[in-house]
Amino acid sequence: MSDLTSPSRLSVVAPLLEMKGIVKMFPGVQALDHVDFTLQEGEIHAVMGENGAGKSTLIKVLTGVYSNDGGSIVLQGQSIQPRSPVEAQKLGITSVYQEVNLIPYLSVAENISLGREPVRLGCIDWNEVHRRAEYLLKRLDVEIDVTQPLNDYSVAIQQMVAIARALGFKSRILVLDEPTSSLDAKEVGELFTVLRKLKHQGLGIIFITHFIDQVYAIADTITILRNGRRVDCCATADLPRLELISRMIGKDVNAVSELETRRLRREDVNEAKTLLESHGLKKTGVVGPLDFRIGVGEVLGLAGLLGSGRTETARLLFGILRRDQGTVEVDGSPVTISCSRQAIRNGFGFCPEDRKTEGIVPSLSVRENILLALQARRGWFRGLSRRAQNELADTFVRRLAIATNDIEKPVGQLSGGTQQKVILARWLALEPRLLILDEPTRGIDVGAKAEIEEIVQDLCGKGMAILFISSELEEVARNAHRVVVLRDRHQIALLEGDRVSVTEIMKTIAHEGCAQ
Repeated sequence: MSDLTSPSRLSVVAPLLEMKGIVKMFPGVQALDHVDFTLQEGEIHAVMGENGAGKSTLIKVLTGVYSNDGGSIVLQGQSIQPRSPVEAQKLGITSVYQEVNLIPYLSVAENISLGREPVRLGCIDWNEVHRRAEYLLKRLDVEIDVTQPLNDYSVAIQQMVAIARALGFKSRILVLDEPTSSLDAKEVGELFTVLRKLKHQGLGIIFITHFIDQVYAIADTITILRNGRRVDCCATADLPRLELISRMIGKDVNAVSELETRRLRREDVNEAKTLLESHGLKKTGVVGPLDFRIGVGEVLGLAGLLGSGRTETARLLFGILRRDQGTVEVDGSPVTISCSRQAIRNGFGFCPEDRKTEGIVPSLSVRENILLALQARRGWFRGLSRRAQNELADTFVRRLAIATNDIEKPVGQLSGGTQQKVILARWLALEPRLLILDEPTRGIDVGAKAEIEEIVQDLCGKGMAILFISSELEEVARNAHRVVVLRDRHQIALLEGDRVSVTEIMKTIAHEGCAQ
């Protein structure tokens, strides 16, 4: 009798899903470059990668949102080509997204059966609708009144309802895209209990997240993508955290040159007068608590992987998000910043991460874009003369070397680096005391990056305080006096002096249980 558990026997067991050599092209961009991905029955498989790595594109190919331009998809030994999410669902591939895509004013049972309601004698069989909903939720150990509106329940329960709906399609593969982003620690634990139960029932689960601790808590396997390519795939237990981060960002921690990433004199920063100080600053479920200070003439770096809470911290300080805990002091006195107008009154400026949707107004001219914040602060009845507008715009075009020969040119026609300088000019026109820069060099060429960094150092030298946020760890280490490190929406460390380096940032992010 042969040994059914021998390696040779196990090796011939076909995987649940095989995606081989997947290629996806968009105009001017290769989003996926011959990516392989394999999922086994009863496996929780995490897909990790920074922005632009290809995670979402790969999942959209699998679920029929996009058609692939090359490669093949094999489900339980049969070649498939889903051309829509509906086709994917019929094949047993369903998705649950970060934002629960259900109808809040319908009942729980109606949401679970929506589009496939059981019919009896030409009418919806409501008793069967309710019975099915209760049965599917019971599989998840959830017992609630399925006749109540969905929005009567917490986000965590709504996530469970979305999963129950997916199970109603007789799913073989469950794709979870950032399912824990709106959940607290207790709710995350409850979700993981459900996922382990589904895993033991034979489902293959694809888990997309930016939370490193959660990956190591729940995933069996990790596939790492970077720039549209698969970097590696290995068992979670065999992949140290530091190695995961190194492969995600494409930097070998042992090969980073400290001489190239550190140039500022950091020994004087502790003597600088404090401009802003935060104590326990927090937005529950979003980011925090945050405890740090920013001195006059200091660049404070904010480092962490995608999803660590970098942008949320910037929005919290600028009043776009409202804190529910903690205090902020400016010049030693508590201040209330519950909206951007109050942030501006306190001398804050904010260059957002997404300049195209939150920064520039592409149809307006360079002059008009530069004047937006200043005119908003002055109000409708205190307009600047056209001569004053032209002089101000010309001043900043010269000062920041903005590449345009006409201040009336629509800013949407300029390069990314030039647009970034226009946004900088807008806030500098207000003469802020604190300038928050969220990814100021993203999507611009090397020359423009160097110019932006020189501007940052010049502003710092003139006494402006700067919060510098970047996914490029070299940029943070090169430009910041001190660095606040975030992971999974929490501040885990404050690096100072010789610890401000790429190597130390990476080690801090990777260190399990790291605390300030």
